[in-house]
Amino acid sequence: MVVTFIQSNRRWPWLATIVAAAIATTVGAADRPLLTQPGAPPPPLDRGFLLLYDLDFDGAQKQFAAHQQGHPEDPMGHVGEAAGYLFAEFHRLGILDSQFIIHDGALIEGKRLKADPDARKRFDVALAKADTLAKACLRKDPRDRSALLASTLSNGLRCDYIVMIEKRNAAALRMVKLATQTSQKLITLHPDCYDAYVATGVSKYVIGSLILPLRWLLSIGGFIGDKTRGEADLELTARSGRYLAPYAQLMLAIIAVREKRTARAREWLIGLQQNFPRNPLYGRELERLNKPDPATTN
Repeated sequence: MVVTFIQSNRRWPWLATIVAAAIATTVGAADRPLLTQPGAPPPPLDRGFLLLYDLDFDGAQKQFAAHQQGHPEDPMGHVGEAAGYLFAEFHRLGILDSQFIIHDGALIEGKRLKADPDARKRFDVALAKADTLAKACLRKDPRDRSALLASTLSNGLRCDYIVMIEKRNAAALRMVKLATQTSQKLITLHPDCYDAYVATGVSKYVIGSLILPLRWLLSIGGFIGDKTRGEADLELTARSGRYLAPYAQLMLAIIAVREKRTARAREWLIGLQQNFPRNPLYGRELERLNKPDPATTN
Protein backbone atom coordinates (compact mmCIF):
# COMPACT_ATOMS: atom_id res chain seq x y z
CA MET A 1 0.00 0.00 0.00
CA VAL A 2 2.69 2.48 0.98
CA VAL A 3 4.87 1.69 -2.01
CA THR A 4 1.86 1.94 -4.34
CA PHE A 5 1.11 5.40 -2.94
CA ILE A 6 4.68 6.55 -3.58
CA GLN A 7 4.60 5.20 -7.11
CA SER A 8 1.28 6.88 -7.91
CA ASN A 9 2.25 10.27 -6.46
CA ARG A 10 3.84 12.16 -9.36
CA ARG A 11 5.46 14.70 -7.06
CA TRP A 12 7.53 12.20 -5.10
CA PRO A 13 8.54 9.20 -7.29
CA TRP A 14 12.21 10.04 -6.85
CA LEU A 15 12.07 9.43 -3.11
CA ALA A 16 12.03 5.63 -3.15
CA THR A 17 14.94 5.62 -5.56
CA ILE A 18 17.18 7.73 -3.34
CA VAL A 19 16.33 5.68 -0.25
CA ALA A 20 17.39 2.52 -2.03
CA ALA A 21 20.47 4.09 -3.57
CA ALA A 22 21.70 5.48 -0.30
CA ILE A 23 21.42 2.19 1.52
CA ALA A 24 22.94 0.25 -1.33
CA THR A 25 26.13 2.25 -1.48
CA THR A 26 29.01 1.36 0.80
CA VAL A 27 29.22 2.07 4.52
CA GLY A 28 32.74 2.17 5.89
CA ALA A 29 34.92 2.18 8.97
CA ALA A 30 35.49 5.24 11.13
CA ASP A 31 38.71 6.70 9.78
CA ARG A 32 39.70 9.93 8.13
CA PRO A 33 38.15 10.59 4.70
CA LEU A 34 40.04 8.78 1.97
CA LEU A 35 40.48 11.85 -0.18
CA THR A 36 42.32 13.71 2.60
CA GLN A 37 44.64 10.96 3.81
CA PRO A 38 48.27 11.93 3.19
CA GLY A 39 51.22 9.62 2.70
CA ALA A 40 50.82 6.01 1.61
CA PRO A 41 48.18 5.04 -0.98
CA PRO A 42 44.89 3.72 0.39
CA PRO A 43 44.51 -0.04 1.01
CA PRO A 44 42.86 -2.17 -1.68
CA LEU A 45 39.31 -2.07 -0.31
CA ASP A 46 39.38 1.71 -0.02
CA ARG A 47 40.97 2.06 -3.43
CA GLY A 48 38.34 -0.19 -4.95
CA PHE A 49 35.49 2.03 -3.87
CA LEU A 50 37.28 5.16 -5.05
CA LEU A 51 37.69 3.56 -8.47
CA LEU A 52 33.95 2.84 -8.57
CA TYR A 53 33.25 6.56 -8.15
CA ASP A 54 35.50 7.12 -11.18
CA LEU A 55 33.72 4.37 -13.20
CA ASP A 56 36.86 2.18 -13.37
CA PHE A 57 35.04 -1.09 -12.75
CA ASP A 58 37.81 -3.46 -13.85
CA GLY A 59 40.35 -1.67 -11.69
CA ALA A 60 37.97 -1.74 -8.74
CA GLN A 61 37.46 -5.49 -9.05
CA LYS A 62 41.22 -6.07 -8.96
CA GLN A 63 41.40 -4.13 -5.70
CA PHE A 64 38.49 -6.03 -4.17
CA ALA A 65 40.14 -9.34 -5.15
CA ALA A 66 43.37 -8.20 -3.49
CA HIS A 67 41.45 -7.40 -0.30
CA GLN A 68 39.76 -10.82 -0.35
CA GLN A 69 43.12 -12.52 -0.70
CA GLY A 70 44.64 -10.57 2.17
CA HIS A 71 41.55 -10.73 4.41
CA PRO A 72 39.72 -13.97 3.57
CA GLU A 73 37.41 -13.77 6.61
CA ASP A 74 36.26 -10.19 5.95
CA PRO A 75 32.85 -10.08 4.19
CA MET A 76 33.41 -6.52 2.98
CA GLY A 77 35.65 -7.66 0.13
CA HIS A 78 32.78 -9.64 -1.36
CA VAL A 79 30.36 -6.77 -0.73
CA GLY A 80 32.68 -4.51 -2.70
CA GLU A 81 32.83 -7.09 -5.50
CA ALA A 82 29.02 -7.21 -5.64
CA ALA A 83 28.80 -3.42 -5.64
CA GLY A 84 31.22 -3.36 -8.57
CA TYR A 85 29.05 -5.74 -10.60
CA LEU A 86 25.93 -3.74 -9.79
CA PHE A 87 27.41 -0.33 -10.62
CA ALA A 88 28.89 -1.65 -13.85
CA GLU A 89 25.43 -2.91 -14.81
CA PHE A 90 23.94 0.47 -13.87
CA HIS A 91 26.49 2.14 -16.12
CA ARG A 92 25.76 -0.20 -19.02
CA LEU A 93 22.03 0.46 -18.70
CA GLY A 94 22.45 4.22 -18.38
CA ILE A 95 21.24 4.37 -14.78
CA LEU A 96 24.30 6.23 -13.49
CA ASP A 97 23.60 9.24 -15.71
CA SER A 98 22.68 12.22 -13.57
CA GLN A 99 19.47 12.87 -15.50
CA PHE A 100 18.14 9.57 -14.12
CA ILE A 101 19.10 10.54 -10.58
CA ILE A 102 17.81 14.10 -10.61
CA HIS A 103 14.60 13.93 -12.62
CA ASP A 104 11.35 12.51 -11.26
CA GLY A 105 10.42 8.92 -11.99
CA ALA A 106 13.34 8.10 -14.28
CA LEU A 107 14.56 5.21 -12.15
CA ILE A 108 11.62 3.60 -10.42
CA GLU A 109 9.10 3.91 -13.23
CA GLY A 110 8.98 2.25 -16.61
CA LYS A 111 9.57 -1.27 -17.83
CA ARG A 112 11.93 -3.79 -16.32
CA LEU A 113 15.39 -3.32 -17.80
CA LYS A 114 17.22 -6.07 -19.67
CA ALA A 115 19.82 -7.28 -17.22
CA ASP A 116 22.95 -9.26 -18.07
CA PRO A 117 22.30 -12.76 -16.63
CA ASP A 118 26.03 -13.45 -16.17
CA ALA A 119 26.47 -10.20 -14.22
CA ARG A 120 23.46 -11.09 -12.09
CA LYS A 121 24.91 -14.52 -11.31
CA ARG A 122 28.27 -13.02 -10.25
CA PHE A 123 26.41 -10.43 -8.17
CA ASP A 124 24.37 -13.10 -6.35
CA VAL A 125 27.41 -15.32 -5.73
CA ALA A 126 29.42 -12.44 -4.26
CA LEU A 127 26.59 -11.47 -1.91
CA ALA A 128 26.06 -15.08 -0.84
CA LYS A 129 29.73 -15.28 0.15
CA ALA A 130 29.47 -11.98 2.00
CA ASP A 131 26.38 -13.16 3.90
CA THR A 132 28.05 -16.42 4.93
CA LEU A 133 31.15 -14.66 6.24
CA ALA A 134 29.12 -11.96 7.99
CA LYS A 135 26.98 -14.50 9.84
CA ALA A 136 30.07 -16.41 10.94
CA CYS A 137 31.66 -13.21 12.26
CA LEU A 138 28.51 -12.14 14.10
CA ARG A 139 28.24 -15.53 15.79
CA LYS A 140 31.68 -14.92 17.25
CA ASP A 141 31.09 -11.24 18.03
CA PRO A 142 27.65 -9.60 17.65
CA ARG A 143 29.37 -6.20 17.69
CA ASP A 144 31.63 -6.98 14.73
CA ARG A 145 31.70 -3.78 12.67
CA SER A 146 32.68 -5.27 9.34
CA ALA A 147 30.02 -7.97 9.61
CA LEU A 148 27.33 -5.41 10.46
CA LEU A 149 28.41 -3.36 7.45
CA ALA A 150 28.22 -6.38 5.19
CA SER A 151 24.77 -7.32 6.47
CA THR A 152 23.53 -3.79 5.86
CA LEU A 153 24.97 -3.60 2.40
CA SER A 154 23.86 -7.04 1.23
CA ASN A 155 20.22 -6.09 1.76
CA GLY A 156 20.82 -2.65 0.29
CA LEU A 157 22.51 -3.89 -2.86
CA ARG A 158 19.77 -6.44 -3.49
CA CYS A 159 17.23 -3.67 -2.91
CA ASP A 160 18.91 -1.48 -5.52
CA TYR A 161 18.91 -4.29 -8.08
CA ILE A 162 15.22 -5.08 -7.79
CA VAL A 163 14.19 -1.40 -7.62
CA MET A 164 16.33 0.04 -10.40
CA ILE A 165 16.57 -2.89 -12.81
CA GLU A 166 13.58 -5.15 -12.09
CA LYS A 167 11.26 -2.28 -10.99
CA ARG A 168 9.84 -4.38 -8.13
CA ASN A 169 9.49 -1.61 -5.55
CA ALA A 170 7.15 -3.48 -3.20
CA ALA A 171 9.63 -6.35 -2.86
CA ALA A 172 12.35 -3.86 -1.96
CA LEU A 173 10.56 -2.34 1.02
CA ARG A 174 11.42 -5.20 3.39
CA MET A 175 15.08 -5.03 2.40
CA VAL A 176 15.11 -1.26 2.93
CA LYS A 177 13.80 -1.77 6.45
CA LEU A 178 16.30 -4.53 7.26
CA ALA A 179 19.21 -2.50 5.94
CA THR A 180 18.10 0.58 7.87
CA GLN A 181 17.71 -1.39 11.10
CA THR A 182 21.20 -2.87 10.75
CA SER A 183 22.63 0.56 10.01
CA GLN A 184 20.98 1.98 13.12
CA LYS A 185 22.40 -0.87 15.21
CA LEU A 186 25.83 -0.14 13.79
CA ILE A 187 25.55 3.54 14.74
CA THR A 188 24.44 2.62 18.26
CA LEU A 189 27.42 0.30 18.74
CA HIS A 190 29.93 2.42 16.78
CA PRO A 191 28.76 6.06 16.70
CA ASP A 192 32.09 7.13 15.17
CA CYS A 193 31.36 5.07 12.05
CA TYR A 194 30.41 8.16 10.07
CA ASP A 195 29.67 6.37 6.82
CA ALA A 196 26.75 4.59 8.47
CA TYR A 197 24.88 7.89 8.73
CA VAL A 198 24.29 8.09 4.99
CA ALA A 199 21.53 5.48 5.07
CA THR A 200 19.78 6.99 8.08
CA GLY A 201 20.26 10.49 6.70
CA VAL A 202 18.66 9.89 3.35
CA SER A 203 15.86 7.84 4.88
CA LYS A 204 15.04 10.63 7.36
CA TYR A 205 15.12 13.29 4.66
CA VAL A 206 13.04 11.35 2.16
CA ILE A 207 10.34 10.31 4.61
CA GLY A 208 10.31 13.79 6.15
CA SER A 209 9.57 15.20 2.70
CA LEU A 210 6.40 13.17 2.25
CA ILE A 211 2.90 14.37 3.00
CA LEU A 212 1.70 13.86 6.57
CA PRO A 213 -0.63 10.86 5.98
CA LEU A 214 2.11 8.91 4.24
CA ARG A 215 4.65 9.82 6.94
CA TRP A 216 2.19 8.46 9.49
CA LEU A 217 1.77 5.19 7.58
CA LEU A 218 5.52 4.74 7.28
CA SER A 219 6.04 5.54 10.96
CA ILE A 220 3.82 2.57 11.83
CA GLY A 221 6.28 0.39 9.93
CA GLY A 222 9.25 1.89 11.79
CA PHE A 223 10.32 4.53 9.25
CA ILE A 224 10.89 7.95 10.83
CA GLY A 225 11.21 11.16 8.84
CA ASP A 226 12.96 14.45 9.65
CA LYS A 227 14.39 16.55 6.82
CA THR A 228 16.67 18.67 9.02
CA ARG A 229 18.15 15.72 10.88
CA GLY A 230 18.47 13.82 7.63
CA GLU A 231 20.63 16.50 6.05
CA ALA A 232 22.68 16.71 9.26
CA ASP A 233 23.40 12.97 9.08
CA LEU A 234 24.45 13.29 5.45
CA GLU A 235 26.74 16.18 6.34
CA LEU A 236 28.50 13.92 8.87
CA THR A 237 29.22 11.39 6.16
CA ALA A 238 30.16 14.01 3.57
CA ARG A 239 32.69 15.60 5.92
CA SER A 240 34.06 12.62 7.83
CA GLY A 241 33.08 9.43 6.01
CA ARG A 242 35.68 7.02 4.72
CA TYR A 243 34.06 5.13 1.85
CA LEU A 244 30.82 7.05 1.46
CA ALA A 245 31.90 10.69 1.65
CA PRO A 246 31.63 11.23 -2.14
CA TYR A 247 28.27 9.51 -2.27
CA ALA A 248 26.91 11.65 0.59
CA GLN A 249 28.15 14.73 -1.25
CA LEU A 250 26.18 13.67 -4.33
CA MET A 251 23.07 13.10 -2.22
CA LEU A 252 23.46 16.58 -0.69
CA ALA A 253 23.82 18.04 -4.19
CA ILE A 254 20.58 16.31 -5.22
CA ILE A 255 18.83 17.63 -2.12
CA ALA A 256 20.16 21.14 -2.78
CA VAL A 257 18.75 21.01 -6.31
CA ARG A 258 15.38 19.88 -4.95
CA GLU A 259 15.38 22.64 -2.34
CA LYS A 260 16.33 25.29 -4.94
CA ARG A 261 19.73 25.89 -3.33
CA THR A 262 21.57 25.96 -6.65
CA ALA A 263 24.77 27.57 -5.38
CA ARG A 264 25.19 24.88 -2.74
CA ALA A 265 24.49 22.11 -5.24
CA ARG A 266 27.12 23.60 -7.53
CA GLU A 267 29.72 23.56 -4.72
CA TRP A 268 29.21 19.85 -4.04
CA LEU A 269 29.31 18.94 -7.73
CA ILE A 270 32.45 20.97 -8.42
CA GLY A 271 34.24 19.12 -5.62
CA LEU A 272 33.13 15.76 -6.98
CA GLN A 273 34.17 16.69 -10.50
CA GLN A 274 37.64 17.67 -9.28
CA ASN A 275 38.13 14.48 -7.28
CA PHE A 276 36.74 12.12 -9.93
CA PRO A 277 37.58 13.67 -13.32
CA ARG A 278 36.92 10.47 -15.27
CA ASN A 279 33.27 10.39 -14.22
CA PRO A 280 31.28 12.66 -16.56
CA LEU A 281 28.14 12.60 -14.39
CA TYR A 282 29.15 15.56 -12.23
CA GLY A 283 30.17 17.77 -15.13
CA ARG A 284 26.93 17.08 -17.01
CA GLU A 285 24.85 18.01 -13.99
CA LEU A 286 26.86 21.21 -13.54
CA GLU A 287 26.03 22.11 -17.13
CA ARG A 288 22.33 21.54 -16.40
CA LEU A 289 22.51 23.77 -13.33
CA ASN A 290 24.07 26.54 -15.40
CA LYS A 291 21.30 26.44 -18.02
CA PRO A 292 18.19 28.59 -17.47
CA ASP A 293 15.12 26.74 -16.29
CA PRO A 294 12.50 26.75 -19.10
CA ALA A 295 9.75 26.86 -16.48
CA THR A 296 11.03 30.22 -15.24
CA THR A 297 11.86 31.77 -18.60
CA ASN A 298 8.48 31.36 -20.30
